[in-house]
Amino acid sequence: MKHILSIITVCLLLVISGCSSTTETIETIQEDKLPVVVSFHAMGELARAIGGDKVDVRTIIPDGEEPHDFQPKATDLAALGTAKIFIMNGLGLEQSWSDKALQSAANKDIRIVTASDGTDPIHVPMKHILHHDTTAEPTDPHVWLSLTNAQIEGRNICNAYCEADPDNAAYYEQRYADFAAKTAALAAAYKDRFAASPQKTFVTGHAAFAYMARDFGLTQKSLTNVFASGEPSARNLTELADFCNANHIRVIFLENMESPKIAETLASETGASLEGLDTMESADGDKTYLDVMADNLEKIATSL
Repeated sequence: MKHILSIITVCLLLVISGCSSTTETIETIQEDKLPVVVSFHAMGELARAIGGDKVDVRTIIPDGEEPHDFQPKATDLAALGTAKIFIMNGLGLEQSWSDKALQSAANKDIRIVTASDGTDPIHVPMKHILHHDTTAEPTDPHVWLSLTNAQIEGRNICNAYCEADPDNAAYYEQRYADFAAKTAALAAAYKDRFAASPQKTFVTGHAAFAYMARDFGLTQKSLTNVFASGEPSARNLTELADFCNANHIRVIFLENMESPKIAETLASETGASLEGLDTMESADGDKTYLDVMADNLEKIATSL
């Protein structure tokens, strides 16, 4: 009996030892990854596209919340406190909360990446949107919805990864090169399609696609401004409906987080159908950045 008990004890110790070893391995793998915090989903997609399995990406702003209206929680500050890199879009999108959050996190070692650095911003004359006299020209923050700008944002992210984790610099550089090649190929394919299209104007509910339009020589018309604030006046709605009818616009595009009410009114006035475009402010299943951009471009190209 003592002999049997000894054997059982040894077996139990081996099992416990094996479990402990497995746990330590998992923790080691997690610790080996570069801890990255991003402001919202689109930045997370770019962060993962460049970082692959060498980074552990946490997104602060949950799906369904606007980046400029967000207020961080204690758990978000804790994540910033231990992160090596914080990636935000910039151009004022996270301005209302990012500085205070970083100050509260008190992480002197964190690298802050403003992904939009180096892009060519579009300034929006607000008097054309809000119908009052002002010289203010806020910046359109939606740079990530341009394949050209995505390469710049990806480059900024790659540089930060290489500085923070030089042992894996070659890995990050290769992933960036692959990403840049794919974005360039996708842009080239649609450049030819848009160039051949007799129609160059598309209509959206939210004016989020000006950078994409600029890339391909298109014109975006929209129901609401770049901040999706306010509602169009009856006069503006009538003018846009007249434009759609005169130019045979048969598709009104709606952002995936946007209320369809006003767009449905325009559609009923023009006989147009409604289709969704994804701004990547929230996740859409397992779709990557390039998946979403290809879907958006295909829908717009087909509508033209």
